[in-house]
Amino acid sequence: MKIYIDGQFYSEADAKISVFDHGLLYGDGVFEGIRMYHNRVFKLREHIERLFWSAKALLLEIPMTPQELIDATVETCRQNGLRDGYIRLLVTRGKGTLGLDPRRCPKASVIIIASTIQLYPEKYYQEGLTIVTVPTTRNLVNSVNPAIKSLNYLNNILARIEANNAGVEEAIMLNSDGFVAECTGDNVFIVQKGKLFTPPLSAGALYGITRNTVLDAARELGIPAAEPQLTRYDVYIADEMFLTGTAAEMVPVVKVDGRVIGDGKPGPVTAKLLAAFREKTKTDGEVIFP
Repeated sequence: MKIYIDGQFYSEADAKISVFDHGLLYGDGVFEGIRMYHNRVFKLREHIERLFWSAKALLLEIPMTPQELIDATVETCRQNGLRDGYIRLLVTRGKGTLGLDPRRCPKASVIIIASTIQLYPEKYYQEGLTIVTVPTTRNLVNSVNPAIKSLNYLNNILARIEANNAGVEEAIMLNSDGFVAECTGDNVFIVQKGKLFTPPLSAGALYGITRNTVLDAARELGIPAAEPQLTRYDVYIADEMFLTGTAAEMVPVVKVDGRVIGDGKPGPVTAKLLAAFREKTKTDGEVIFP
């Protein structure tokens, strides 16, 4: 495996960062998870745009232009001979001091890893997930705003630990007002009487690239979609439910907090949207090998 760090490629054994990097010391940085499908880096420009938004919120200056990052990401895929897989793109504050002050970090560091991933076993895409709601609350928008895709993922990790303890693969996180925000790594969708619903960004939901792709697909298919505040009650009485995320893609959910969703099987609207999503992966994105 060849890993990109600040303009050069290193073997996995030689890919190193300083122990004084503020990304390591304080989670001070931003990242994107990106997928490759069919020799294309899917929605790469949208991911790079979101990366720059996150960096701007942290007053983190990325030492590359968006196009340079796009080119470096595609080249990392080429260096690893990958046409399908997963990319982790990170921008850390860079090497600094043991103090908090980000001004002591003269230059940010860019790291790109291209590999493969399978978040869930295939059976979950066929049979659906069983998940629970966990006590850990989604970060407040006036603290570490969930819209910032930062390297500090402790809020999500704490919720994931609770999911692990409950013996399930994912968990719903509520915001401080008790509304559904998202899962530990995925956006939440439900279907009720043929209509598609997902929590609004203001509830603490991440501006998900896959989330947006599914909403676009719903409009193209004529499926009504809305973004209202959702409670657990809305989830419990849904006809269908699924989660979306770059790594997860679209995975159905068939039971939440012991309540069976719909008839306990992945539903027809979910299947229709999944088919549309997979078609988009064949044509959308930057070509890796011309």
